[in-house]
Amino acid sequence: MNKTRKSFIAGFLKLESAGGIILMVAAVLAVVCANTPLRTYYALFLDTPVAIRIGTLEIAKPLLLWINDGLMAVFFFLVGLELKRELIEGELSNKKNIILPGIGAIGGMALPAIVYIYFNTGDTTVMAGWAIPAATDIAFALGVLSLLGSRVPRSIKVFLTSLAIFDDIGAIVIITVFYTAKISFAALGIVAGCILVLIVLNRRNTESKSLYVLVGIVMWVAMLKSGVHATLAGVILAMFIPMKSKSDGNYSPLKSLEHDLHPAVAFFVLPVFAFANAGISFAGVGVEQVLHGVPLGIALGLFVGKQIGVFVLCWLTVKLGLSSLPKGMSWISLYGTAALCGIGFTMSLFIGSLAFEQTGVNLLFDERLGIILGSLASGFVGFMVLRYSLRSGN
Repeated sequence: MNKTRKSFIAGFLKLESAGGIILMVAAVLAVVCANTPLRTYYALFLDTPVAIRIGTLEIAKPLLLWINDGLMAVFFFLVGLELKRELIEGELSNKKNIILPGIGAIGGMALPAIVYIYFNTGDTTVMAGWAIPAATDIAFALGVLSLLGSRVPRSIKVFLTSLAIFDDIGAIVIITVFYTAKISFAALGIVAGCILVLIVLNRRNTESKSLYVLVGIVMWVAMLKSGVHATLAGVILAMFIPMKSKSDGNYSPLKSLEHDLHPAVAFFVLPVFAFANAGISFAGVGVEQVLHGVPLGIALGLFVGKQIGVFVLCWLTVKLGLSSLPKGMSWISLYGTAALCGIGFTMSLFIGSLAFEQTGVNLLFDERLGIILGSLASGFVGFMVLRYSLRSGN
């Protein structure tokens, strides 16, 4: 591995960790606003109407939905860029590095969903939230890892990042298949036209970022009107950004764009999303609310389902000889890392907003309570287990 690639990965991990800490601060600030006299201004801020109109085309949404549909499209665009880079020349380009985190991600998505379904079987309204505990928040997880300092082996960071990438792929598939509203085939036709333009640009190795972004914006608007969630436009656009430049072999349009977007996503997009979606009022909360099927299913799905699903499937994979533990990783540190995967904050909140926006029932409190409790418990246990593992050398 050359020095350039080492510095790129090191910079990426450092930035993600810092972003995770900012994310925590934004989430805490949202909870403070929702539980103080600031709650009125917080609600007014999120409900602020924002409209863009060009001729007969109008997009009018409250600010909260612009954040969830617009800013998160930028986040998914970055996820797509990272995924393409990893598959072409990163850790996931080596099949040996794919098996363990890939299988672990399957367990880490399936078991939490089963836990949620177990606690909510029979209630068709809340069953839409089955995928909420299936997600892992890589920024938050790496933020917790950063608290352990330089003692954390690089293998743990790479494993956690790789597993989270597979987790993101699963989340994208889930959103596409299960959280798609009524389809507009006319709008999808425009999306298809945009994809054809992107294919042409990619085949010609066009390096103009502005051209890709312009086509991406048109595709985002069409996707928004199509019924398929608009954030997927970001993932599709990322797949067509050239990995290498024909004119300059040392230049990568994809890496350049990824590098430019990281600070904006880590320090603006995700914190703003967290601030807008994490506000939960604890006024009048009792045991009955905590033990309701939705928060209980989400919390236990994240805390119990994630760590058991990831750890057990990874253990089976190693015992069956299909893969081996990464160098510098022990069974105890693997368990601690699996526990960290239960931090589902950003992606869980996002999937929750999709799951319950069509029900007409206000489940924001239940959803957010479960996500916060499950993520906090997972982060604490993961931190303590890894701290013990690193101190004892196990």
